[in-house]
Amino acid sequence: MNAAIKFGTDGWRAIIAEDYTFPNVRACAQGVAALLHKSGAASRGLVVGYDTRFASEDFARAVAETAAANDVPVYLCNSACPTPVVSYNIIHHKAAAGVVITASHNPPQWNGFKYKPEYGGSASPEIVAALEQHIARAQQGGMRHGAAKAAITVIDSLPPYLDHLRSLADIDAIRRAPISIVVDSMYGAGAGIFASLLSGAKAHITEIHGERNPAFPGMAQPEPIPGNLQALLRAVPQARAAAGLATDGDADRLGVVDEHGQFVTQLQTIALLALYLLEVRKERGALVKSITTTDMLFKLGALYNVPVFETPVGFKYVGPVMMRENALIGGEESGGYGFRGHIPERDGILSGLYILSMMVSMGKTPSQLLDYLYAKVGPHHYDRLDLHFDPAQRDAILARMQAAKPASLAGRRVASMDTMDGFRYKLDDGSWALVRFSGTEPLLRIYCETDSRDRVQQILQETRALTGV
Repeated sequence: MNAAIKFGTDGWRAIIAEDYTFPNVRACAQGVAALLHKSGAASRGLVVGYDTRFASEDFARAVAETAAANDVPVYLCNSACPTPVVSYNIIHHKAAAGVVITASHNPPQWNGFKYKPEYGGSASPEIVAALEQHIARAQQGGMRHGAAKAAITVIDSLPPYLDHLRSLADIDAIRRAPISIVVDSMYGAGAGIFASLLSGAKAHITEIHGERNPAFPGMAQPEPIPGNLQALLRAVPQARAAAGLATDGDADRLGVVDEHGQFVTQLQTIALLALYLLEVRKERGALVKSITTTDMLFKLGALYNVPVFETPVGFKYVGPVMMRENALIGGEESGGYGFRGHIPERDGILSGLYILSMMVSMGKTPSQLLDYLYAKVGPHHYDRLDLHFDPAQRDAILARMQAAKPASLAGRRVASMDTMDGFRYKLDDGSWALVRFSGTEPLLRIYCETDSRDRVQQILQETRALTGV
């Protein structure tokens, strides 16, 4: 019997050939078709895209065929493309929804199924719950087979997306700047996009890991964090480049490397992006942050007199607040950032263009931009531990965390604790630590932000001791 399909932080993910099989993927597609028919939107069609993982194009074709057999017209992407490209094409084609075959940043043995409603963002918890019910019925024998009852139209999804990016970012200014950039596409779906947008003028783009390789050699997984970006960290200073940019497997996340080959953390990156929009572009609007991202946004909100909203982890929480508040930016610690005027969804490509625009417009390198940011909000340092655990021990770990009531961490009093998403400890000097289970893998994540690089590690280790992992 098939295991129940449950969506995590963003979509369903499983190990290929174990739970991630063609029958289960078709059951997901059947569930999507049923959901669209129930809403009365099925005739508007479904956009289907995929990344560069093993057999992703074949799983995407299975989704398209299942949807068409259920009388749902399909716009099937003609090549691997980033998740935000699929999301934007939902808007462009006025489709009812979209599906992306991707496991994003997971290790190579995984694949996944992301569902995007008509607004192009992550599905809300309510939509996910309804979709899971339809998928369960499909798994129990509610599949519709046979010839397609609706058309499958193969589309080139990139041109409308790239045209839209040109309307949002001053790409010509970046192209005219005499800067050198190294791009690490991590063997993923973002390959070639920065080069196609920026090449041909003074800007020089060098790309590494731009070919397809579903094994993601040289990295644990295509997640743009330091352990997976060693080649990029070396390449930037070797090339005397101004910066390095990395996109994850489906290019909805961004990693930034400064001119010295030092990683710019995700918390620093979102603060820089917010500062760019607020100060350089003189825009105003709410800032939305997940619980795991930086408190620098609260300080920027106070400086520029804009509200800041905090959510649990996942764009299924961030996106709805962005739409409700017409927010300027929304983001999370994973390296995913979304922007007003685009889609309420993470976009690693647009994030990278905005970082480059900030560098060019202010005439500063990434390290100089950080100095400028810290002059406004003070120093903030961050790190994260990812701890693998036996899923059978999850309840025991949870029980230990529920029982833990630390009075202090790293010599500072625990001023408050909350359980919005995991277990967060706020210290009396403004530092914080958080323990939570990953929504996509059997990992326990421990996060910390404080004003000292040395104290980050001390707080992380003392918080880890509470978990027993």
